[in-house]
Amino acid sequence: ADDAVNYGAIGVVIGHEMTHGFDDQGRQYDKDGNLQDWWTKEDAEAFNKRADRLVAQFDAIEVNAEGLHANGRFTLGENIADQGGLRVSYTAMHNSFGGNEPEAIDGFTADQRFYLSYATIWAQTMRDEEVIRRTKTDEHSLGKNRVNITLRNIEEFHKAFCITDGAMYLPKEERIIIW
Repeated sequence: ADDAVNYGAIGVVIGHEMTHGFDDQGRQYDKDGNLQDWWTKEDAEAFNKRADRLVAQFDAIEVNAEGLHANGRFTLGENIADQGGLRVSYTAMHNSFGGNEPEAIDGFTADQRFYLSYATIWAQTMRDEEVIRRTKTDEHSLGKNRVNITLRNIEEFHKAFCITDGAMYLPKEERIIIW
């Protein structure tokens, strides 16, 4: 695949794993791997304020017709890592371009291919029973939410597809960026 597609898939996964060191759990360990609070009180409060807003976004998602909602607190670390992975890989992709914008492929810009690739890696179909089981037991959000909720928070995504309204639009003041 071209660079944009690779950065949008494996690049995001690599960035996701790197970001776990600074999510709600990883941030509690120091540089030597010891459980130690090394953050300033102000930094921890700012992080928790943003994290609580991200939790609320995911808590609001109704995952089935019976009214079961996603659990944003349970999936917080993975949701933070998804967002961090996207942002790290997007930056790395643009750094790799060296100031030159690649040509469009099949009418899609590099940024659009990046985000489409990310969405593709989380495409899945499952029975209602599996949706319920995963929502209750898996610390990862459902693939649909890893894409739709996470991308709605990212300004570059909105710019890539000129999103100004509709299901994927989220007003700037409601967007949450952890890292």
